[in-house]
Amino acid sequence: MIKVTKLSIQIKPSSRRMLVRPFIPSSSAQIEHILFRVFATPENERKRVLHSIYDRLDASDEVVKDILLRNYKNIKNLIPSNISIPDEEKQFIGACFTQQYALESTALFNPSIVPHPVQDKAGVTKFIISLRAIGEGHISSLTFMDGEIDRNFTVTISKNSSIIYEPAKREYKYERDLCIRKMTELGLITSMNRSLFYSLPENFTLDDLDAVLNKIRHSDIDVNRTEMEKTLDSIRSLALSNFTLDFSAGRISERAIYPAAPSQQHGLEDARFVQFIEEDGSKLYYATFTAYDGEHIMSELLETTDFKKFRISTLGGSAAKNKGMALFPRKINGQYTMLGRQDNESLYIMTSDNLYFWYDTKPLMKPTYSWELIQIGNCGSPIEIDEGWLVLTHGVGPVRTYSLGAILLDKEEPWRVIGRLKEPLISPSKKEQTVYVPNVIYTCGAMVIGRTLILPYAIGDAVTTFATVSVDELVAAMKE
Repeated sequence: MIKVTKLSIQIKPSSRRMLVRPFIPSSSAQIEHILFRVFATPENERKRVLHSIYDRLDASDEVVKDILLRNYKNIKNLIPSNISIPDEEKQFIGACFTQQYALESTALFNPSIVPHPVQDKAGVTKFIISLRAIGEGHISSLTFMDGEIDRNFTVTISKNSSIIYEPAKREYKYERDLCIRKMTELGLITSMNRSLFYSLPENFTLDDLDAVLNKIRHSDIDVNRTEMEKTLDSIRSLALSNFTLDFSAGRISERAIYPAAPSQQHGLEDARFVQFIEEDGSKLYYATFTAYDGEHIMSELLETTDFKKFRISTLGGSAAKNKGMALFPRKINGQYTMLGRQDNESLYIMTSDNLYFWYDTKPLMKPTYSWELIQIGNCGSPIEIDEGWLVLTHGVGPVRTYSLGAILLDKEEPWRVIGRLKEPLISPSKKEQTVYVPNVIYTCGAMVIGRTLILPYAIGDAVTTFATVSVDELVAAMKE
């Protein structure tokens, strides 16, 4: 019997945590109407309203001012340049184009944990934990918290900020050959437009791409114009789904990744973070996640070195087609290696020489035991231990009950399963049925310190907690 030590920590969703983000009406006419009414508002009334906004937002005056001025810049191109606008009036205008969103008011769950990039306390392991947050409209975002684990494996979580910020900067910069490969794979490049795309600089911007799209749009080629517009829109949507976010917010809990691309309109789901070690020994972080546009899912990749600047890329290839992709923390035999699902039932292993394209896949494990009869999948990136690759799994059994399990893969031949739990490591209890989603225990990533597994997991998509497990006991049970 494996001893699972459940900690008392509980991370619950909070409607007080607000994402402050731009509000931009879809119609430029409506923006102009709002501006007309703003300029017609008496100065003393503008000051009164602005003062009340500063009182209401739970942030410093300097931060509030920065947000309002930033959102003013989003629409200032619609204001005649010959109008002189005082700084305070700019803030009032910015407030009219600002909104708050309680991005975790409904649920906060599916944690993934990695070591913090800065380890500056003796005897303590600092960590960052990501969580899937659901708010109004059932839209999923990605939020962050940080904390510490001491020598006694006591876990503490830093206090969350009440205000969450949009990135200060969003960039659209591309590598030509990588983009052409993605577009070709999706059937968006033809013999008629290929040369124009190759005319792009090796590194180009969204403006450069728009110039090429306009050339194609106004060319004399004999094609179905409706189909051409559909293709060009798809190319631009693909470009808008590959971008970089740069945050200026100081604390990790003040940052959130809110859906910001056509592929993500209905959310970012279940990020599986991993600290990846390059062949030269340098470290960075990757997270595979699922983007959902309301109809289709797309596998995407997030990259960061400091959790301040994030690069988000779509993944291509016939194997990058299902939920739950999880990257190994280093190359194996010179190749990137990934776990995932191809058939909604079983666990597969994939290899690639290119991080952004996945084709080669082979079955790894099928549902076998009663607690996983419906389907199985991974619960985060594999963890390297002395005995091999430790992989937390989930199994779905009768009444759609999600339980956590574990397998052990050979270190040099990770397609070989050398250990597997026959019984769940953690299953939902009877009292955990009346929650947001009944009968679910789930995680998107754990970590090992010494010979102890630090396991954050969500109960019923309603509360996140922690457990610790002896790696020695776990390995012994998997080999019985």
